[in-house]
Amino acid sequence: MDGRYVKLWAASTTSALGSGLATVAAPLLIASRTDEPLVVSGGFAVAWLPWLLFALPGGVLVDRVDRRKLMITLDWIRVPVVALLAVAITAGDVEIALLYSVLFVINASEVVFRTASGAMLPAIVPKSLLERANGRLYAGTTLAHGMLSGPLSGFLFGVAASIPFYVNAGTYAVSALLLGLIAGAYRSRPGDDPGEPAVRRSMRSEVAEGFRWLAGQRLLRTMVGLIGMLNLTLVAATSVLVLLAKERLQLGAVGYGLLFTCMAVGGLLGSVTGDRLIAWCTPTWTLRIGLLIEAGTHLVLATSTNAPVVGVTLFLFGVHGALWGIVASSLRQRLTPPDMLGRVGSTSLFIIAGGNCVGALLGGAVASKFGLTTPYWAGFVVAVLVSALTWRVFDREVVSAAYAEQPAVSR
Repeated sequence: MDGRYVKLWAASTTSALGSGLATVAAPLLIASRTDEPLVVSGGFAVAWLPWLLFALPGGVLVDRVDRRKLMITLDWIRVPVVALLAVAITAGDVEIALLYSVLFVINASEVVFRTASGAMLPAIVPKSLLERANGRLYAGTTLAHGMLSGPLSGFLFGVAASIPFYVNAGTYAVSALLLGLIAGAYRSRPGDDPGEPAVRRSMRSEVAEGFRWLAGQRLLRTMVGLIGMLNLTLVAATSVLVLLAKERLQLGAVGYGLLFTCMAVGGLLGSVTGDRLIAWCTPTWTLRIGLLIEAGTHLVLATSTNAPVVGVTLFLFGVHGALWGIVASSLRQRLTPPDMLGRVGSTSLFIIAGGNCVGALLGGAVASKFGLTTPYWAGFVVAVLVSALTWRVFDREVVSAAYAEQPAVSR
């Protein structure tokens, strides 16, 4: 892998570190002001709402412009926004509404940034190295976002609530500078070349084309729908995890951050060894075993009051999440025509984000009405049902054929 990939990896990892600090600090900040589950989970809902609103138009944008330049612009937009929140916290003049607003803006940028990054990768690395390249990206993100940022954010938040957000603003600036060092142009279509006339259709027609293409791919559409459904229950559970850690596991801010570290260590292991594990286990059994781990994780969180047991469970979940992410991303990048990578990727994010946004709202509402462990029991039931319904879709022959298939050029 050449220097372009190294710079993309460094930018992604640096940005992930700062985002991880804010991800852990935001619910801690909200929880320091209220014990109401719906208000706590509302932060997660606001963070996921932009993925519904901007995923589809963002995908069209990614397929129309230079993907690297777009990512740089998005990073620079986020720098002053996060810095403003940090200043407000320092001044003691921060309201929940301001925090919600900042989460909305930075995640609106993130959805387009992530789509552009995924669409840019196949132009940097050969197809035979996609699993390894995706694995290394997941490893860097996991190391920074979960393993390091969790306890670091808890510690920094304990020193001063504003510090994680100051650092987050700085990491976006570093990411933009690193992306600026990547040479080359990354437009998806020949018509986007300055020397050729650009052909533009309506955004609606281009979005519809992405939907139609994904709908015609049985394996990919099943994976996207499956992840969307499972993420609904996962985010519902995660949105009140800070309260579960506090009330059932008797953990403070650092202990809550360490739960994310456990997940991150598993994710790091899965990311670094992902291409080899997937080749050994086969993509089919990687997906099937992951479904069982998903169900088991919810069951443990619903029943256990032992922090080490929960930590080990989240470690295994982290391994599963990394392997699933590598398989899903690599399949999408292999099968999708280059000029549709942005739209197909954003369509996938849109469907998945629907589950995330609804799950965040349901988590707090269900926990408030039926008890703190109810979202976890619901997640267990859904995971078991989904596993039974989709088990046969991930047949060895079907998945192997998908890996061998060559993407067509869209018209």
